[in-house]
Amino acid sequence: RYHPAIRTSEKPALTLFPVRRHWGRPRRLHQHLPPERTRPLPPASRLLLLRPPHKFAELCINKMVQYNFKKITVVPPGKDFIDIILSRTQRQTPTVVHKGYAINRIRQFYMRKVRYTQQNFYEKLSTIIDEFPRLDDIHPFYGDLLHVLYNKDHYKLALGQINTARNIVAKISKDYLRLLKYGDSLYRCKCLKVAALGRMCTVIKRITPSLAYLEQIRQHMARLPSIDPNTRTVLICGYPNVGKSSFMNKVTRADVDVQPYAFTTKSLFVGHTDYKYLRYQVIDTPGILDRPFEDRNIIEMCSITALAHLRAAVLFFLDISGSCGYSIAQQAALFHSIKSLFMNKPLVIVCNKTDLQPLEGLSEDDMKLVMEMKAEAMKTIAQPGDPNEEGVLLTMSTLTDDGVMAVKNCCMFHVAVPKPRDNKERPVCIPPAILEARANAAAKEKKKLEKDLEQENGGAGVYSASLKKHYMLANDEWKEDILPEILDGHNVADFLDPDILERCEELEREEGLRLEEEATQEAFQIDGHELTEEQKEILGQIRRKKALLIQEHRMKKRTAESRPIVPRKFDKDRKFTTDRMGRQLTSMGYDASAAVDRARSKSRGRKRERSLSRAAADGEDMEIDGQQSNKKLRTRSRSRSKSRAPEEVLPGEGFKDSDQKKKAIKKAHSSTKNRNKDARRGEADRVIPTLKPKHLFSGKRSIGKTQRR
Repeated sequence: RYHPAIRTSEKPALTLFPVRRHWGRPRRLHQHLPPERTRPLPPASRLLLLRPPHKFAELCINKMVQYNFKKITVVPPGKDFIDIILSRTQRQTPTVVHKGYAINRIRQFYMRKVRYTQQNFYEKLSTIIDEFPRLDDIHPFYGDLLHVLYNKDHYKLALGQINTARNIVAKISKDYLRLLKYGDSLYRCKCLKVAALGRMCTVIKRITPSLAYLEQIRQHMARLPSIDPNTRTVLICGYPNVGKSSFMNKVTRADVDVQPYAFTTKSLFVGHTDYKYLRYQVIDTPGILDRPFEDRNIIEMCSITALAHLRAAVLFFLDISGSCGYSIAQQAALFHSIKSLFMNKPLVIVCNKTDLQPLEGLSEDDMKLVMEMKAEAMKTIAQPGDPNEEGVLLTMSTLTDDGVMAVKNCCMFHVAVPKPRDNKERPVCIPPAILEARANAAAKEKKKLEKDLEQENGGAGVYSASLKKHYMLANDEWKEDILPEILDGHNVADFLDPDILERCEELEREEGLRLEEEATQEAFQIDGHELTEEQKEILGQIRRKKALLIQEHRMKKRTAESRPIVPRKFDKDRKFTTDRMGRQLTSMGYDASAAVDRARSKSRGRKRERSLSRAAADGEDMEIDGQQSNKKLRTRSRSRSKSRAPEEVLPGEGFKDSDQKKKAIKKAHSSTKNRNKDARRGEADRVIPTLKPKHLFSGKRSIGKTQRR
């Protein structure tokens, strides 16, 4: 026999056990697998097939597969599927062939196209089959939820059609490749290629409805909540409009729509909350009505699926006010009809809307029904007298937040206590060796650590650990000695004077006194000769006068008098006049006429006279001859830029002389002559790049429709 689940390319360790219809007769799981991809079972494996099912469960690895439905690849429509594959074949394979080529080359050309198209179809279809979850391999909660939402028969049928199409495409490719090996002309090979690709496209067109169905399922699955079946979970259930979503919004970060009518929640909603540093998953289920199982719709079946398969603490919400539209008797009937789903799960009955009707105000019949539900919930407790016994029946109001936190803490704190099998006491047994070791450890003196020393000596930042106490020396008293600093073979401490700072201050004072004495002696010496008493007196007057002038200048600098031109309204005392300046210059022995004329010309503001005076100020203030003509003076005062020859060498140009610069200019002209003559583009011309490069704007496909393929 051949085992269809073991491929020749896989390792023997990856063995998939078959589902059996009768003992000893394995049923083929993968009917699409060709016989050449299988191999006979080894004798040991053939013996394994005869074991009962529970033995298979012991041998299999119990590992649940996790799926992320949001990462499933988009399923394209049939027409787009064909366009994608054929376009890729056109782009990724050669497109030029001539009838003059050798027949083997022509055959390989068209065989390559057929094989490449088949590989692309196979990969795309395999991706769809592999990424969609198999309902038998995922968690039972997800398996039943997908069955409720999409009907697993239609789901499996669509995937089966995709699988069948993949095998048919592979068979078509195999048949036409065999025919292309014997093609005797380019025309016949081309016809075979067209027929092969056409039959492949026809197969894909036939599964267009299945592709569209799977794409709708993919979009809906991507919107499903991410529920982890293996984490800590709190499940909220009950009749519609009893306050389940309001409680969900209070205790989690979810934002579920709350409206005053029934069936506001039409699917499962997930929120998360933290309790004692642990993350809990809270699931809000749609409302359930008390009616037969066959009459429940898809919305109710989502809640039933979650209750049946998720290991969670269940909160059954009870509206004791009756404002939801259902009496307590109807809600109690629903509780008893689905109580089989609460087996082996912590159950809490929550009486909501106590702001409208307190629990103590119920009638005797309603209170009796509530107590019956409490008695059923008590059966989920491990043993009587458990601390959680009081938390089986709780009251709260989501409107006033009264009791909301108590319900949250109660449902998340559940301790499982095993039932005692007999009355025999079983104390803890500790081996004697362990007890002896503990006693020795307690009697042994505890060694002080650095942390203990730090706490005793002021704490962190005050205590500094000593690294010298671990030194291994002949005498422990030497550990804290100051180590000598050696420089060039000498101990630095031998050359240090303890009174060096005081000695430095004394030297500085002596140096200051000596400098003051030298300054007083040199103050009355000129060229190394001492002055007479009369000269000393004159020198003192000069220095005092100089100090006064400096002080006066500093005072004037802060006022408006420090301006170069003093307006007449500020010069009220007539201190700054040309007559005064002339008298002072004459007293010093200078000819003041030129300076007076220049000052007067500045005050008049005439441009030509100002230029004349500026020219006289450049070194000819006192030597202007009155006989010179005005034309000559204007020519001398005029500032003109000199014109230079092109070959004249300026500093910094890098030329040795003017001959070298002439040669450089001549070579520059000759290098651009030919380019300018041909009107070619130079380095200084504007560059317009190619607007449409050939390698970016050219392809194999021409403009037009692609339906002809």
